[in-house]
Amino acid sequence: MNNIFSFIIFFLITFILSYFENKFFLKKSIKINFRKSNISAIRWENQTKPIFGGITFYTIFLLTVIYYHFFISPSLATNNIVIVGVISIAFFMGLADDLLNTSPHFKFLFQLLIATVLIYFGIYINITQHVFLNYFITYFWVIGIMNSINMLDNMDAISSSISISILIGVALNIILSTNISFFPLLITIATIASLISYLFFNWHPSKLYMGDNGSQFLGALLAILGILFFWNYNNSFLHSISLSKQILITIIAFIIPITDTSSVTINRLLKKKSPFIGGKDHTTHHLSYLGFSDRQVAIILMLLSFLSVLISVYIANYIIVWKTIHVVLYSFYALIIFITLFSITKISKPNK
Repeated sequence: MNNIFSFIIFFLITFILSYFENKFFLKKSIKINFRKSNISAIRWENQTKPIFGGITFYTIFLLTVIYYHFFISPSLATNNIVIVGVISIAFFMGLADDLLNTSPHFKFLFQLLIATVLIYFGIYINITQHVFLNYFITYFWVIGIMNSINMLDNMDAISSSISISILIGVALNIILSTNISFFPLLITIATIASLISYLFFNWHPSKLYMGDNGSQFLGALLAILGILFFWNYNNSFLHSISLSKQILITIIAFIIPITDTSSVTINRLLKKKSPFIGGKDHTTHHLSYLGFSDRQVAIILMLLSFLSVLISVYIANYIIVWKTIHVVLYSFYALIIFITLFSITKISKPNK
């Protein structure tokens, strides 16, 4: 009970700090001209709004690390130091892209570096008995999720609300596990708080963006937490059906970013276009072409993501005996979501 009360107080404090930091930056945005350098890129809305959201995420993250170090555990474990290091790399890489409009190759090299550092220090997806296959899957996962969260930040409140739902799933898995990991739980709670406060400024019509510094920060954080608390959560190599359980709880939890990125990539490659250049062809945009408002699109995807995350948490914690029927049922659920959203990108047409 004392721990629950402490976590609630911690959440409220980080929420308040985040809210007033965002408000301060927004008020000073005229004097502090911090906006995307590439304002001519094809985007759903213009890119002239300030991009302080990611800076708030990162400062709250650092304050959480300091709090943990001084009040909970004076000596940070190696894994925790690695997490702080790679998330910092991701943030500053995104910040450089915001300020300098770097190339996709620049991002890719740093994402490759982040995955390599994680693997070197033992933070990798461990779902097979073949270590190099695990490494390959980890590279694909880290680079994929970092780009996925970045690409999902294409309409007001989308990336932030989807990230909140996934982080809630992370927090639930940590709390429901037999051995609570306090460091990842604290940074998860702090990030949820800073994202909710950010929504006050990013809900349509938005006043503030997170920028690439924010989306790369979130992408790295979600990739790491996804490895620790979805891919490797209570995993077992007893038989192939257990492997399918780990794959499904992860895919279902991350179903919206995975579906959006996959749909955009497939559609652009079919048109012989680069998947890494901005456009108005995401699943979010096609929902808008069907007649939904920006707010309605955000609510639809947020609720769908939250439902999926709850299903994932249920599978991970409450289905003890994993059977073939579970594989079929939950694979069907994930497939239905993917087919539905992908089909919408084929059916709907941009408004003229």
